[in-house]
Amino acid sequence: MTDQNTAVLSQAYTAFAVGDIATVLTILSDDITWHVPGRGPLAGDYRGHDDVVGFFGKGMDLSGGTLRVEVDEIISDGDRVVALTTVSAERAGRRWSSPEVHVWRVRDGKAVEFREYQGDQQAEDEFWSLP
Repeated sequence: MTDQNTAVLSQAYTAFAVGDIATVLTILSDDITWHVPGRGPLAGDYRGHDDVVGFFGKGMDLSGGTLRVEVDEIISDGDRVVALTTVSAERAGRRWSSPEVHVWRVRDGKAVEFREYQGDQQAEDEFWSLP
């Protein structure tokens, strides 16, 4: 099951990278919980497909479509999957890039929970809060 969970999330990241949100949604449970820490405009708790799609849209809107998530490594143990990523974007004439850790919980082949941990929370909040 561990290899299957890794494959499922790898597929989700690949789909996100090419803008295939429909495929991403097939991997997320209907009632997924999605947590983004911080105080910036993307921070918050999202629940379900509509909220998550809204989160994706807001990130793309704020970045003028430049938001990217590069997967460095995916590690799994049982229903927990950890993705070591590098997230980057451009906003207000500035470019930003930061390591992030994404912690997923997968049940029956579907992602049911996502938690994001930024490399530098303050820098990320400041970047997404630029006018």
